[in-house]
Amino acid sequence: MSFPRRSINWKRYQPKDLRDAFRACKSYARERRGLGAERIADLMGVSVECLYKWLADARMPASSIPVYEHVCGAHFVTEYLAAGCGRVVLTMPPGVPADAADLAALQGQIAEAVARLIRCYRGDADAAETREGLAGSIRSLAWHRENVAHLDAPELDLTLGLGGDDA
Repeated sequence: MSFPRRSINWKRYQPKDLRDAFRACKSYARERRGLGAERIADLMGVSVECLYKWLADARMPASSIPVYEHVCGAHFVTEYLAAGCGRVVLTMPPGVPADAADLAALQGQIAEAVARLIRCYRGDADAAETREGLAGSIRSLAWHRENVAHLDAPELDLTLGLGGDDA
């Protein structure tokens, strides 16, 4: 008997290590794009054995990481590497006004992070979870900051309904 798998919230997913980041990209490609390892390798122009070796060792040539992430449609490896250097990675916002639901979600995320911070300072919450919550809030606020900056000149949607990156 197998247990049903919980659906992953890809927008909030944070890999715990580099191997997890590579696997998350592959899982995202399978779940959202219907791509298996063979198809990913084919689209990258490498053999499936080579791709499996890179994923097993969590070692991929730096020039292949952007290709891998583009094929998979997720950027977990780049985000993990940037976070390891203390950097925050943002998806460039389109410059369109946010609706009430987006702002309510932002407010809820910030309130949850502050509540977690209070619990952490009291000794009732884990520091790693608190850091993750704060980092997510900072990313969301930075995204809205850049979105407001782009309101004067919004970007043209060039996806043509083909489904852009969801991660």
